[in-house]
Formats: sequence, C-alpha cells, structure tokens
Amino acid sequence: YELETGTLLLSRTLSPGLDVGECCETLDKIEGRCRELITLPATTREQCRVINRVLFHEWGFHGNVENYTDPLNSLLDHVLIRRKGIPLSLSTVYLLVAERLGLELEPVGLPGHFIVGCFTEKKPFFIDSFDRGIFLDTDEVFALLRANKIVPKSADLMPTPVREVLCRSCRNLVNHYRA
Repeated sequence: YELETGTLLLSRTLSPGLDVGECCETLDKIEGRCRELITLPATTREQCRVINRVLFHEWGFHGNVENYTDPLNSLLDHVLIRRKGIPLSLSTVYLLVAERLGLELEPVGLPGHFIVGCFTEKKPFFIDSFDRGIFLDTDEVFALLRANKIVPKSADLMPTPVREVLCRSCRNLVNHYRA
C-alpha cells in the first residue's frame, strides 16, 4: 500500500471528477517552499520545524475543532483546499510533504488520536499535526493519552502500517457520515 495513492483513491471514490494532479501540485508547492527554507545539513527535527512553519503558519493548516465530524475533514483534496482537517488527514498531509523531502517519518495511530513519529534520531519524537505541529516526546504522548482517559501502552507508539491508516480513514468517513 502507498499512502498518497490510497488517500487520493479514497477521495476520488467520493469525488469521481477529482483532479489528482492538482492535489499533487499543491503538495509539491508546499514541499518546494520547505526546500527553499531548509539549510543542509539539518537534522530531521530541524527540517520538521520548517515543515511546521510552512504548513501551519504560511499555509494556515489547522485542526477543524468547530466541525470535527464534517466528512470533508477526511478527504485529502478538501483538506488541501480548506486547509483544515482532523488529526489523521493533517498527519497525512504532513507525511506526504515529508516524504517528498526525503524524510523518514511514520504514521502513528494512537487510540483516539493520530500523530506523526520520527524514529531515526537518538530519541524518538512525535508531531501533533492537529495541534499545529507541536513536538512531543514519549512521556508527553503518554500524558495526552492519560488526559483522554486512555491507559497508555508502549505499543501505542509503534508506526501504523499504511494499510491500517487507509482503513482508519474509511472508518472515520463512515462515522462522520453517520454523525
């Protein structure tokens, strides 16, 4: 499974006339702006700070807290146009931009939330795309889970396979259409 293709196919299922090329061009523009600002050599964390600046400050991506259950929050094309979404869709945008930059980031499907993980540095760190790219360490992720009345387990921090990310996107859509 491939995240970009799968996410775009899901969007195309609901919008058969979707211009896939336009979505890819938008992601390319975001990546291009990030590349302009990254000074190499830079650590993955430093490059993620640049992604944060571009995505959340320059482009204005943010979590849709006002209308969380809107099904459009789960569709990549609408997230790119409206610049708002839910944790999973915003993390997907983050991952697709990072992939274009050659960064090795992973999707992390927490119970009740979704974040991006980096496991290539000495200590792993996590990025909450729904909260404008805030960096979290392991203890902070566990605190987030506890705050949501979830007993954290080490396995919660493991990367989520792309297949499961796409399945979770489908489940979110079903739940949001029901709501």
